[in-house]
Amino acid sequence: MNTVAQLHQHLRGDRAIWLITVVLGLAAILAVYSAAGSIAYKDYSGNTEFFLVQQLLFISGGFVMTYVCYNFHYMQYSKWAPIFLAITIPLLIYTLFYGTEINEARRWFTIPWLGQTIQTSDVAKLALIVFIARSLSRRQDNIKDFKSAFLPIIIPVTIVCLLIVPADLSTAALLFLTSLLMMFVGRVSMKYIIILIVLGLIGFLIILALGQAFPDWSFARNVTWGARLDHFIMGTGDQVEQSKIAIANGGWFGVGPGNSFQRNYLPYAYADFIFAIICEEYGLVGGFTIFGLYFWLLWRCIGIVTRCPKAFGAILAFGLCLNIVIQAFANIAVSVQLLPTTGLTLPMVSKGGTSVLFTSISLGIILSVSRYVDEAQDQRVELCEIESRDEDYI
Repeated sequence: MNTVAQLHQHLRGDRAIWLITVVLGLAAILAVYSAAGSIAYKDYSGNTEFFLVQQLLFISGGFVMTYVCYNFHYMQYSKWAPIFLAITIPLLIYTLFYGTEINEARRWFTIPWLGQTIQTSDVAKLALIVFIARSLSRRQDNIKDFKSAFLPIIIPVTIVCLLIVPADLSTAALLFLTSLLMMFVGRVSMKYIIILIVLGLIGFLIILALGQAFPDWSFARNVTWGARLDHFIMGTGDQVEQSKIAIANGGWFGVGPGNSFQRNYLPYAYADFIFAIICEEYGLVGGFTIFGLYFWLLWRCIGIVTRCPKAFGAILAFGLCLNIVIQAFANIAVSVQLLPTTGLTLPMVSKGGTSVLFTSISLGIILSVSRYVDEAQDQRVELCEIESRDEDYI
């Protein structure tokens, strides 16, 4: 009982979000261990335990980062935002031209001497969201002014998204949408948001045109984009077909943990299409549970936003939550053919070290905001009680 009390004391903030984080982490361990069976037999001589241990390490490291980030006061991130962005942009440029190529996409940066790769777009998403939250909160008094308020925001958003587009269109679109919604909540004028949308479309069309004009342009994935769009419009594509079969096989209650059959036919069943494997093994009940956890996260974060006394905390928590939830819903939508295949992972659940790490960091920052929101509310309640006692005494 004493241990529970100590844990309750250390893990302050929104405990529902703590619970969501832990449940998603446990779901990831079970799902990846099962979904990676086919690749284990293909490339690792049937050593499925390798993926279990690997995912356990990823999730454990993610939980540690969540706790570390939770312990910082969220205003610290405002101070670090320009530094994060200054590091991120050169990293994106380097990755675009000299990054490690995996699965015909140049999205990864290999850390020297360690040999480990990180997906730089994950770094960029976090850095840009924190920077936008800082910029919007510091300019609330003149947020309608184009030169002093909007221009310092539009330039970083445009640069970062355009650097991500050639190798990872879906991530760039997700980040762009998140940025627009953050600006809307931050009271930026709609005419400026429309300007940003137009600039984004123009930038994308320019990259698309350059890719068509120079087919050997190695970091433009025009052929892949076109093929995915054609498959979506025509209702074809092996990946999505196998995904729908997996979901249909699962029925309401699934075929049971570890009994997925479609994992042998779904490419990247442990990453892009892990939701289909969850539905096959745990049924629609399992699928709706995962969907419900992300929706619950969104609902709890909206509550944090409405109670946060500072604009930076509110916009930061909202932006980080949107980035996670929109990506989750996009991944699920791809599995049921509501969107073209994107390559987006299911946050905190899909296999992948960088994705788990930066999702965990985002959750830690959200929990930091909720922690200080609760502490501020407790202080107000305590002050009201003191004032009430003073009045009774008088």
